[in-house]
Amino acid sequence: MPLLAYPGLPTLEDPSRGAGNGILQTLQNYGYDIVMLVALLIIASMFIGVCYHAYSTYSEIHTGRKTWGQFGLTVAVGALLLVVGIWLLTKATGIL
Repeated sequence: MPLLAYPGLPTLEDPSRGAGNGILQTLQNYGYDIVMLVALLIIASMFIGVCYHAYSTYSEIHTGRKTWGQFGLTVAVGALLLVVGIWLLTKATGIL
């Protein structure tokens, strides 16, 4: 009959930049991962916003309020905004 029983807990995952030399550097590396996650959420929300606007423009084509040219312009500008947003956030996270 054993006196002590220890559970088999998993080990903590290191951040993407590595564990670091000390606690401060390790926390900075975890902070970098958090910033990358926030950047991903920003891009995802931009994508959803562009899709919603394109869908609403598409639905207004059938009521006669918008034309196919306006829909194409909406999709093109939305795609351009997504590319610029991804580029800016990639540059911003590269500074960290």
